[in-house]
Amino acid sequence: MTDKQRRPAMGVRLRNYFLTGLIIVAPIAITAYLTWTFILWVDGWVKPYIPQGYNPDDYLPFAVPGFGLLTALFLITVIGFLTANLVGRTVVSFGESLLDRMPLVRSLYKGLKQIFQTVLAEQSGSFKQAGLIEYPRLGLWSIVFIATDTKGEVDHRMPGQDTISVFLPTTPNPTSGFLLFVPRSDVIILDMSVEDAAKMVISAGLVSPDFPKKLPVKSKS
Repeated sequence: MTDKQRRPAMGVRLRNYFLTGLIIVAPIAITAYLTWTFILWVDGWVKPYIPQGYNPDDYLPFAVPGFGLLTALFLITVIGFLTANLVGRTVVSFGESLLDRMPLVRSLYKGLKQIFQTVLAEQSGSFKQAGLIEYPRLGLWSIVFIATDTKGEVDHRMPGQDTISVFLPTTPNPTSGFLLFVPRSDVIILDMSVEDAAKMVISAGLVSPDFPKKLPVKSKS
């Protein structure tokens, strides 16, 4: 067989070149588009509340993208700084006491506060590990994110069982899923990071992190 016969057809090579370029360009373009859209969205919310004279759009012949986002980040940082001292905590406590008197608002505020504390707090150990459980039946395995040890009434209702809370994400949207309370011994902890596990879920298994095949297989602890 000659070199000419072994060489792929021009159409096949062009298709491969296009797909290779698409794999490189598409993630960059989508990331840039989403970032730009987010900046404009924040600007649209924040800039109308900036006093005249402080908003560069009022005296410049062109709009300054990102100024609203920078303003929002600055204000959030200042609020965090102020609430870190005694006076700030007193003001926050007073505001929370007012919200606590409003039934519907109280439930919404407490729920959102718990979510943000769980996700953003530095001391939180939530979603620091990924694991495997047999779900939806024996012999079928699903990726889960390890949350915390089971606490409160749920733990009290299951005496003598060492259970943990895990989040079972759905594909391709890992922000939705199921909260499961499973025995610790039924969970296989993975070496991959939560980010890599999320990539596998989002890509439906098409993206898989590198793994040294020589490592021994771990048994369920």
